[in-house]
Amino acid sequence: MACYYYVPFQGHCSFRKPTVSFSHKFNLLKTSHHLSSSFKPFFSEFEQLVFGVDVLKSAVKSTAVKLLDAFVDSAFEFVDYSYPLDLSQTIAAPVDELREAVPVTNINGNIFPQGVYIRNGSNPVFGGLKSTKSIFGQSSPLWVEGEGMLHALYFSHDNDGSWTLVYNNRYVETDTFKLEKLRNKPSFLPVVHGDPLAVFFSFLLNLLRFGKPLKNVSNTNVFEHSGKLYSIAENDLPQEIDIFTLEALGCWDVNGAWNRPFTAHPKRAPGTGELVTMGIAATKPFVEVGVISADGKELLHKLDLKLDRCPLCHELGVTERYNVFLDFPITVDVNRLIHGGQLIKYESEGYARIGIIPRYGHADSIRWFKVKPNCTFHIFNCFEDGDEVVVWGFRALASVIPGPEPGSKGVEWFPAKFKPSPGKPMEDAISEDQLLFPRPYEWRLNVRTRDVKERYLTGPNQFPMEFPMINGAFTGVKNKYGYTQVCHHEPSSATGMGRFGGLAKLYFEDRNTGISSGGNQVDGSIEVEYHMFEKNTYCSGAAFVPKEGGVEEDDGWIITFVHNQDTNISQVYIIDAKNFLNEPVARITLPCRVPDGFHGAFVPIQLQNRITRMIPEI
Repeated sequence: MACYYYVPFQGHCSFRKPTVSFSHKFNLLKTSHHLSSSFKPFFSEFEQLVFGVDVLKSAVKSTAVKLLDAFVDSAFEFVDYSYPLDLSQTIAAPVDELREAVPVTNINGNIFPQGVYIRNGSNPVFGGLKSTKSIFGQSSPLWVEGEGMLHALYFSHDNDGSWTLVYNNRYVETDTFKLEKLRNKPSFLPVVHGDPLAVFFSFLLNLLRFGKPLKNVSNTNVFEHSGKLYSIAENDLPQEIDIFTLEALGCWDVNGAWNRPFTAHPKRAPGTGELVTMGIAATKPFVEVGVISADGKELLHKLDLKLDRCPLCHELGVTERYNVFLDFPITVDVNRLIHGGQLIKYESEGYARIGIIPRYGHADSIRWFKVKPNCTFHIFNCFEDGDEVVVWGFRALASVIPGPEPGSKGVEWFPAKFKPSPGKPMEDAISEDQLLFPRPYEWRLNVRTRDVKERYLTGPNQFPMEFPMINGAFTGVKNKYGYTQVCHHEPSSATGMGRFGGLAKLYFEDRNTGISSGGNQVDGSIEVEYHMFEKNTYCSGAAFVPKEGGVEEDDGWIITFVHNQDTNISQVYIIDAKNFLNEPVARITLPCRVPDGFHGAFVPIQLQNRITRMIPEI
C-alpha cells in the first residue's frame, strides 16, 4: 500500500552551481503577509538576492555559502519530526550501523543456492528525521526520507555441503550523507511538507548552499546491471555498491551521459538485456526516458516526453518492443507551491493516460491512451498480447503520498472512505469508490484500434496488496504468476504507514476461482493464495528467487525480512513459491533488529572464498 517516493528534483553527484531558475513575477512580500512588518525590508533585499542570476552563480562560492549557513543557523531550528502516530520502536526507530559482517547461527530449515539477499530502507541519522521551525513557518520531510541503509544476508554453500550465513548492514554513503556527517549535524532543510513560504525558502536555501534542493538518501531499491549492484532513490543518481562490503563506490551516470534523476525501478528489456530508465524533474524537461546498453557503458537513446506537467511516476514498464509510461494525476508543481498550494498533490479529477513508446521512439511516436483517473505507483508486468499492450499494476483512488501532516493521527488523516464503515471490516467494502487501498488492476491498450479495457483483477473482498514481484526472466513478456505483500488495513490506517502481514500469489491465467479473505468465491477475479504470518508480524523487501535449473515459471522461492512486533525479533523467511501455502522452508533469526524497509533483491553469486575474508574466524 504505502509506496516510497521523493520529490524528483534535479540531482547531481557533486555540488555545483544551481541549474534551476525562478520567475521574476513571484513577489515574496505577497506571500509573507503574516510575518511581522519588521522583516519586510529584509525580504525586499533577499528577493533581489535570490533571483539575481549573478548572485545565484556566486552563491556557491565558499564565502557566500558560509554566510548562508550562518543565516540558516540563526533563522532555522531543527526539531525532532513528529510521526503520524506515536510509533513503537520496532517500526520507525533507526538501528546502529554494523559495517562489518557477523555470523548467523540460528537457522531453522533448509537453505537454497548461494547468493546475497539485500534490502534497502530508511534509517535516519542524528537520531531520527528532523523538521524545522523558522521565521518563515514550519517545514517537514516525508516520513520515509531517512538515509538509506542496506541490510544483507549472505548464503554460502560450503564444499562439505553445509551452509554458512552472515549478516551485515551499512549506510549508503552518498555525497550528501558524507557532507552532513562531516558537519556532524542536520544541514539540509526539509522541503516537502509545511507552510508554503517555509518550504519555498528551504528549497531555495538548499539549492544555494549545496547545489541541490534535496539530499540523496538512496534508500528505495537495489538493482543489478551488467554484474554491478546499485542503490537508488529516484531523486538522484544510482550509487554503485560493493556487494561484499556494502561500501558506496560513487554515482553511476553512464559515463557522464545521464545527468538527471534515475527511476528506482529501471527495467531490463527482454531479448536485448538493455536497461530502460527514466528521470523525473520538477522543471522542464519533466520526464526523459533512456535506454542503456547491456554492458552499462553507453546511453543508447534518450527521449524527452515533452509533458506539460511533472507526474510523480515511480515505475515504468517494458515489453518486447515498447516502453510504458504512466502519466497519472499525482504531480509535483513548484508553481503551485509558490502560490500557496501543495508541492505534491493527487488530483482525483485530473486526467490520466498511459503512453506506449517504441523502444527508440521520439515524442511524436508516443501513443497515448486515456484511462480512468487513479493513483498507481507499482507495476507487476507489461507485455504484448496480439494488438494489445497489457499493463498489470496496483490501482488506488487516493494517494498515500505525501501522507499525513506531521503530528496528525493516521486514522484522522485518511479520507473517510479509506476506513471501513462503522462496525464493518475493510474486507466488506463493495463499491469501487471504497477501493482506496491499492488493488491489482489490468489495462488492455489496443495499439491498432486505440480501444482501452480496464478492470480490477481481484474482487473488492480481497486484501489490499502492494510491492509486486515476478520471476525476473518474464519481465516484458507474458507471465502466469505474480507475488505481492499483503497490506493489513488496521495497522496501516492507525499509523499512516503500510504494514504487510503476509504474502500473496496471484494466478493470472486462472479466472473466476478467486477466494476472498473471508473464504468466499469472487466471480470474475483471478485466483489468489495467501501466506499470512503470525499476529503482529510484518514483512518488507520481499523478492522472488528462481531455482537454478528450474523448468516452471514458479520454480523458486519468495524471500523476505520479517519482524515480530511483540518479541522484537527480526528474521528472514524463505517460502517455496510452488507450495505457497506451506510453512516456510527456512526461518533464519538475525542477530539484530531490521526495521521496516522498502524494496529488496537476491543476487546469485559464489561466496565460499569471500565468506572467510568477511569473517576470518569462520
